[in-house]
Amino acid sequence: MKKTRINRAHYELNGRMVDFAGWDLPVQYSGVNEEHLAVRGTGGIFDVSHMGEIFLRGPQALDAVQYITSNNAARLDPGKIQYSALLTEKGCFVDDMLVHKLSDTEYLLVVNAANLEKDDAWIRAKTAAFDVEIVNESAEYSQIAIQGPASQALLAQFTGAELAGIHYYTFVSDEIQGVPALISRTGYTGEDGFEIYFKSDEDFAAGLFLELVQRGKTAGIVPAGLGARDTLRLEASMPLYGNDIDDSHTVLEAGLGWVLKLKKGDFIGRDILLHQKETGIHRHLAGFEMIGRGIARHGYPVLWDGKEVSQVTSGTMAPFLKKAIGMTYLPLEATEPGTVFQILIHNREVDARVVQMPFYKRES
Repeated sequence: MKKTRINRAHYELNGRMVDFAGWDLPVQYSGVNEEHLAVRGTGGIFDVSHMGEIFLRGPQALDAVQYITSNNAARLDPGKIQYSALLTEKGCFVDDMLVHKLSDTEYLLVVNAANLEKDDAWIRAKTAAFDVEIVNESAEYSQIAIQGPASQALLAQFTGAELAGIHYYTFVSDEIQGVPALISRTGYTGEDGFEIYFKSDEDFAAGLFLELVQRGKTAGIVPAGLGARDTLRLEASMPLYGNDIDDSHTVLEAGLGWVLKLKKGDFIGRDILLHQKETGIHRHLAGFEMIGRGIARHGYPVLWDGKEVSQVTSGTMAPFLKKAIGMTYLPLEATEPGTVFQILIHNREVDARVVQMPFYKRES
């Protein structure tokens, strides 16, 4: 298995390690529920160094980004970020990603670890006609996410950057304990927080993680693993590639039409999505909560009008909301909030109810 430069710290903190997309990463330390609630109340520290960092550099960097993604990167100023989709010709997802504008000739795409090789090959193939250089620097970067209400106060102890001036979905280039870093106000938890990208050796990376954990203790901030990251993102209704979004569902079906800018010009998948928008969709990603007893898990059959129509894409017992929630694709006529359908849990049909997403939204 591959190891992040922070790996040693997880063992020192007695993390419960698992194989995640070929990476040796902690699924939990003190417990998923405890870590989840800590992030909602104070803060959590995550090693997300497995994420991919792909740079597009050159005179036609913007043109290349515009062609391979669904959102309109022309709206970005340097220091701004947008959520976007890397699309197939059918308007479905190769991956979802964050697009960072570093300058007029340089963009950083942050992609999912499990898709890195696929994404890299796709981007290179689809931008071959552009005057742009594709540089995959994923192996060189470490990334730490500090999430939760107390995240700014903790991070301020490690950097001279004006953190209060970094607004949601913006970033600055500064330093973390003397090491150059990109500091963004982004996250995958539904809470305020930061993600830090930096290049260093293992001693610095692991040491920084351990020091963040040590200083965070007094404020109730804890190290957090993949388990809490998943329950947090689901409470916040943030989709997970391979579960809620994939290469068989379009951007419109996934309810992500807000990252689809059909008027920006030509891009991969545009014609299909334009046609789908004009003619309408027949299924849609919906959020639900369980009415009957049981927790709906990924892959459980979903029944509507007595027939199996799909499977649960994501499902859990939400630690903060204290209810069983999930997401699934339903026929359009079944997606109105309040609609009752069934989920097959251990060969037993259990009622679930469509609810508005997000399930959880933090107070501003």
